[in-house]
Amino acid sequence: MKHDRAELLTSLSLTIFRTNGALIAAGDALTASFGLSSARWQVMGAIALAGHPLTVAQIARNMGLTRQGVQRLIDELERQGIIGFEDNPHHKRAKLVRLTAQGETAYAGIMQQWNALAAKLAEGMDAERLTTAIGCLEQLAAGLDDNRLPD
Repeated sequence: MKHDRAELLTSLSLTIFRTNGALIAAGDALTASFGLSSARWQVMGAIALAGHPLTVAQIARNMGLTRQGVQRLIDELERQGIIGFEDNPHHKRAKLVRLTAQGETAYAGIMQQWNALAAKLAEGMDAERLTTAIGCLEQLAAGLDDNRLPD
């Protein structure tokens, strides 16, 4: 049975939704012992992977989320002592967000657990197919960005 590309993309999209739910559940399980959630871990990752402090707006943009949603998570992380703020030399009001020492320790611990899980999950996967999947998802994300509906 031959499928057209639109049907295949719909099937891919449904698989992404199901996989996203499973990733969030796994992330919540990995982060629970640190008093965190997968959403907070994602924000921590955006900061850690940037390699330098970012504004809330930059974090939101990098993650494809709203500034308000990221701000709520940042506020929670600050209350937990996971992130701190520093002055932004380029903007008086938009503070820069950085991980605290406690945040760096928690992030490293979560990543150690994630890396073990990722290695286990990847055992039966073909590297070439994974690379192809990444390219396909990047193309889908770019297409969605280019065709974003107005708010």
